[in-house]
Amino acid sequence: MNMIDIDHMFGKITLSIIKPDAVKKGHIVPILSEIIHAGFNIIAIKMTELSIKSAQIFYAEHQKKLFFESLIKFMSSGPIVSVILEKKNAVKDFRVLIGNTNPVYAKKGTIRYLYATSLEENAIHGSDSDQNAFKECLFYFSHREIFFKKDL
Repeated sequence: MNMIDIDHMFGKITLSIIKPDAVKKGHIVPILSEIIHAGFNIIAIKMTELSIKSAQIFYAEHQKKLFFESLIKFMSSGPIVSVILEKKNAVKDFRVLIGNTNPVYAKKGTIRYLYATSLEENAIHGSDSDQNAFKECLFYFSHREIFFKKDL
């Protein structure tokens, strides 16, 4: 995909990361099933591990927060699954699907309600804005790894 095609998808994509806790517990397939059942198309997917440096770069906006070091340690503690999802209103709809960051407050049926165990080990990441989705997708994936459907 060239940059023009990716620009055209602005607002129709979001990044998801199945976090180390959910990967370790074997929740990859159930979580992906929930996502697909909710009408999202998977247009890029890979399992990787974040180095401490990469985690620091990805989460740089939280650098001055008390939980930063803990977050970096957690996100670099094991494999993750990065996924680009495609759907109209992708960011908004995905945030509803994953539920509250704190699973104690997550609505029944959301991914975090089903698979998260704590505020830190909350199973899944979802972009919080269209701008961040675009930036985050390009952090994890090169243009040649993204395969858009043509009918959205």
